[in-house]
Amino acid sequence: MASRSLGLHVARKQDAARSGAVERRNLLTVCRFSVKTLIDRSCLDTIDDSSPEFTNFVSILEQILSHRLKGQTTWFGYETHRSFWDYVKAACSKVSHSCIHSIESMENVRSSRAKGRAWIRLVLMEKRLSEYISSALRDFKTTRRWYEDGAIMLGEEAGLLADTLIGLNTVDFSFCLKGEGLNGSCPAVIDYTPYLKSIQRENSISSDEEELRTLGSSGSEKNTPEKMAASTAEAILTEQSSWVCRCKRLEQKYRMALEQKCYLEEMVHLREAQLSQVIPQNKALQQRLTDTHLSHTLEKEQLEYIVLELQDQLTVLKNHDLRSRQELTAHLTNQWPSPGAMDTNAVALDTMLYRNRVGQWEEKNFQSLEQLSQSSLEPSHTLNLDTRPASSHWHHHGKEDTPSLIGLCGSLQSVASNKSLASLKSSECLASPTTDDQS
Repeated sequence: MASRSLGLHVARKQDAARSGAVERRNLLTVCRFSVKTLIDRSCLDTIDDSSPEFTNFVSILEQILSHRLKGQTTWFGYETHRSFWDYVKAACSKVSHSCIHSIESMENVRSSRAKGRAWIRLVLMEKRLSEYISSALRDFKTTRRWYEDGAIMLGEEAGLLADTLIGLNTVDFSFCLKGEGLNGSCPAVIDYTPYLKSIQRENSISSDEEELRTLGSSGSEKNTPEKMAASTAEAILTEQSSWVCRCKRLEQKYRMALEQKCYLEEMVHLREAQLSQVIPQNKALQQRLTDTHLSHTLEKEQLEYIVLELQDQLTVLKNHDLRSRQELTAHLTNQWPSPGAMDTNAVALDTMLYRNRVGQWEEKNFQSLEQLSQSSLEPSHTLNLDTRPASSHWHHHGKEDTPSLIGLCGSLQSVASNKSLASLKSSECLASPTTDDQS
């Protein structure tokens, strides 16, 4: 029993695999035939929604994209039907200049089935159906997540499908995406009759010919000239009607081509007029750009020359300022004498004053001079002078006079302020002989 159940399971598996392979082969073959019929029909008429070839092609493409498409599992375990539009949104989101957002924003198209049909029509008008299918097939992870095993989109036949759809890029489609036919809820049904053809073997063909001969020989007795004429006239009328239909189709195609030609000629004239207006503007802008560039170059050169000249002037001013500072320092140094020269000049000045006023010195200033000399020779005063540190003398030679001290030194040049200790001592020495002579 176990071997029998195993054999039945294997047989069912084989039947399922065969059924899937036949189904895939039938869909791809019919799709290829449908593309050929669309291309042939486009040579005579414009393909729109009313064309039966297009209606059949859309049905075939919907069947291919929905083949073994996984359903959506709800939270309580049931699977709901899914449309191929959900897969297209996920797999074709990376396509450049995608029309998916345009389809999503359409107000009259609400259901997923209608959006998928609108997407097929839009990409056919854009001549990018093969590009979208190829991009979706390259995203194998998304395709694997959305389709079950044995689906056409997961097999090797998917590459052939993308190659087959390239031929539709040569066909001009014209659709109205605002129609109500997109919202139909009925599934697409494929019409196989235009692509069915009976294939007979050589033996069956020969047997059919023999049967026709026997039927013709048996019925030749019953054929009269009137019947022969009627059949001939009917055949002629049928042929004429077929030629008339062909002529009408060619005439319609010619009129459409003529209208397109007139439209293109008008567009060419319009573009030529626009071009004739743009060319002078372009030349004027180029000339203006050249002039602007030339003026910019001249201004740049002038500014560079001005910068160099200002740098030279700044250098000259810096040198002049440095020279002026040096001259001012030398002038101030020469104008104010050193401390030693000031003491010598003070002694000489006191000597000259003494010689000029020796008489007056004895009469008027002797008493004050004597008191001054006595006060200067007091022990306390001498001690203060002797105990003063060497660094605190009147002027020390280790530091130059600062400009703040020069003003103070200038006050010593006056006669009244030059009564220094040295001048007092010299005056005392000079006055002492006089006092001795008087005594």
